[in-house]
Amino acid sequence: MPNEPNPLPPGTERWPLATVLVVDDEPGMRNFLEKTLAPRVGRVLAAGTAEEADELVRRHRFDLIVLDIALPGKSGIAWLRELRERGQASEVVLITAFADLDTAIEALRAGASDFILKPFRLTQILNALKHGLERALLRRENWVLRRTLSQRMPAADGLVGQSIAIKGLQAAIQRVAGAPSTVLLTGESGTGKELAALALHRNSPRAAGPFVPVICATMSPELIEAELFGHAHGASGHAHGASGHSHGASGHAHGVTAEGGRKGRDGLFVYAQGGTLFLDEIGELPPPLQATLLRVLEDRRIRPLGSEQEIPVDVRIIAATHRRLSDEVAAGRFRDDLYYRLQVVEINLPPLRAHKEDIPELVAHFINTLSPQLGVPPIEVTPDELAYLQQYDWPGNVRELRNLIERSLILGALNVSALYQGLSRMAGRRPLHGTPATTDLHTLEKQHILAVLDGVGGDKTRAAQLLGISRRTLERRVAEWGEGGHGATPLR
Repeated sequence: MPNEPNPLPPGTERWPLATVLVVDDEPGMRNFLEKTLAPRVGRVLAAGTAEEADELVRRHRFDLIVLDIALPGKSGIAWLRELRERGQASEVVLITAFADLDTAIEALRAGASDFILKPFRLTQILNALKHGLERALLRRENWVLRRTLSQRMPAADGLVGQSIAIKGLQAAIQRVAGAPSTVLLTGESGTGKELAALALHRNSPRAAGPFVPVICATMSPELIEAELFGHAHGASGHAHGASGHSHGASGHAHGVTAEGGRKGRDGLFVYAQGGTLFLDEIGELPPPLQATLLRVLEDRRIRPLGSEQEIPVDVRIIAATHRRLSDEVAAGRFRDDLYYRLQVVEINLPPLRAHKEDIPELVAHFINTLSPQLGVPPIEVTPDELAYLQQYDWPGNVRELRNLIERSLILGALNVSALYQGLSRMAGRRPLHGTPATTDLHTLEKQHILAVLDGVGGDKTRAAQLLGISRRTLERRVAEWGEGGHGATPLR
C-alpha cells in the first residue's frame, strides 16, 4: 500500500460534484483511497466485493469507479462486463497487483478507461481520477451538444437592435446574468426567449458550464420526468421519481436491457451540472411534474426514476413561457407556489411590432449570418422593400422575419409573397402611414411573383411552393393581372 501522506495543499484541484466508488477487498487500500479522495471529490463510497458494489451502483449514481481486478467471488473484470452490458457508462479505473499484457488488454476490452498496477504512487491514482472525470465531463458535453443540434437552437449572435425596447432588454440581461437567481422569461412566441436565456448563461459565472435547453411542450408526460431526472437501471415505466409520481420513459427512448428492464441513464439536470438548464414553454409542464420541479428548486436535489438515492445538483434554472402564467394559475392549470418560485426575476421580451425600427438591422444581420451557412450569395434589399417589411405586424415576431430571410436567400430575392395576406388584413383595419403607396406595393408584388414564375419556367405549382402561397392564390393573382403567360415561358 502507498505510504505517502494525505495532505490537501492549497490550490489542489477538487471535483466537488463528482461521486466515486472504490471497490477493493483489502481494508487498508479501501481506507487509503477513501481518505485520499474524500477531500477532493463530492462523495466517496466503498465496497469489498463486486456483489456489494453492485448493490451500491443500483442505488447511487457514480461518475467514476476505482475497481480492483482480484476480488473474492466475482472478479472485477467480470463485473465490469456486466456493468457495460447493462448500459452503465461510469468511467472505471482498474487496479491490480498481478497483471500481464493479456490482463491489461482484457481489462480495456471490458470497458475500463485506465489500468494501474499496484503499488502505485499517489500522483498516479489522482491523475487517473482526473482524466477519468474529464472524460466523463466531455462525454456529457458531447451528449448535450448532439441533443442541442438535433433541436432548434438560437444562433450564438446576441440580441440585435438599437431600439429603446432592445436596449432595455440588453440592460436587464446584464443586470441579472451575474446573480444565481431563477429567471422567468415571458413574451410571445418567436421573440427570442431562448436567445435571451443563452445570453444570460454566457454572461454569468456559469458560462464555462453547459447550456441545456429543454422544450417542455415537445415531450409527453410519460417521457419528461425520465428526461429531466434520469432513471436507474431496470426502472420501469411505473417507477417513482423525485416526486413519487409515476412518469417513466418508454423503453425505445432510453434503451432496454436483455432482461427487459431499462438501461440506466442520467437526466438533463445531471448533464447541466455547473451550468444552466433552460426550461422552455414551462407552462406546458404536467401538474405532477410541477410539484417535482418545485421540490428540486427548493432542495437542489433530484431522485432518478427507480432510485432510492437523491443526487445533489448545482444548476441554474431559466424558464420561459408565451402564456400568461398568472392566468394559468387562476385557471388552476399551474401551481401558484411554483409560479412565485420561478418569478424571482421576470424579464419580458417585446414583440417585433413594438420595435420595427430594428427591422433593417435584423434583416442585414440575418443575411450576413445565414448566407454563409446556406452556401448562397447574400441578397440585396432595397429601401422600398425594407419599408414594405416595416408595414407588417409580424405575428411570428423575429423568428418569422428570420425564416423569411432564409427563404429569400434560397430563392435569390426577397420573398415577400408570404406576407401579402397579412398586409391585406392590416390594410383593411387601418391606413398605412410613412410607407410606399398601395399601388407601389402591388407593383412590387407583381414583379416578384412574375420573376419567380419565370425562374421556374412557368410552373405554377413549383412557384407557389417557393412563394409560400397556394396555387389557387397564385392563379388568382395572375388572373387579376391578365397574365396568361409570361415572356417566352408559358404558364402551366
